[in-house]
Amino acid sequence: MNPRFKDKVALVTGAAQGIGRRVAERLLEEGAWLVAVDRSELIHELRGERTLTLTADLECHAPCMEVMRAAQERFGRIDILVNNVGGTIWAKPFEHYQESEIEAEVRRSLFPTLWCCHAVLPYMLEQGSGAIVNVSSVATRGVNRVPYGAAKGGVNALTACLAFETAGRGIRVNATAPGGTEAPPRRIPRNPQAQSEDEQAWYRQIVEQTVDSSLMKRYGSIDEQAGAILFLASDEASYITGVTLPVGGGDLG
Repeated sequence: MNPRFKDKVALVTGAAQGIGRRVAERLLEEGAWLVAVDRSELIHELRGERTLTLTADLECHAPCMEVMRAAQERFGRIDILVNNVGGTIWAKPFEHYQESEIEAEVRRSLFPTLWCCHAVLPYMLEQGSGAIVNVSSVATRGVNRVPYGAAKGGVNALTACLAFETAGRGIRVNATAPGGTEAPPRRIPRNPQAQSEDEQAWYRQIVEQTVDSSLMKRYGSIDEQAGAILFLASDEASYITGVTLPVGGGDLG
């Protein structure tokens, strides 16, 4: 076992599936105490002696505050926060989005990160240390995902601004910007509705543009994404803050 996170308390949001699930698993493998949070009951599959699992809708501020309180009460501190909630709900040219869909995309992919950063700060400031890693996206430059890209652009700005405010008080704030990532089919889809032929074609355009924008001409793996997140969360990145690290095979987003 690599003991990078031995006895560190790490809180991971969106930890039931995909990248968040792998980050949570690897934190446990590397010695962390884990708080795993998701809106899905699947999160309880991670339950164990070193793990606190919580269900919460992090698109709202109050549940984010409650999650941080629960983590502090259980483990006495929060050393690492990985904000992984987010993801494209719809894929289509901007003129085809409805007002409610635009709001939903921003609510899904910006507000959980914004709220959780705000909620964790009192604990990290009191202890005088902490590492926050926000999961953004290279989709800030891409097709058929304008609201999602705008939300992730907000995550990038949040990361830079909060790093400025907190660097002198012992807190590092960074982000990764994943490119296309191969992952098992989602057990709970972000959008359960069947795609129309147009929507399928628009999604194929995203895949084609993502691969074309990557210098390596492929999707990444979940472990390649988790590795970058864990590096920024670890003491190995102790002199890095305010950075959004693209993890897209050369696609800088």
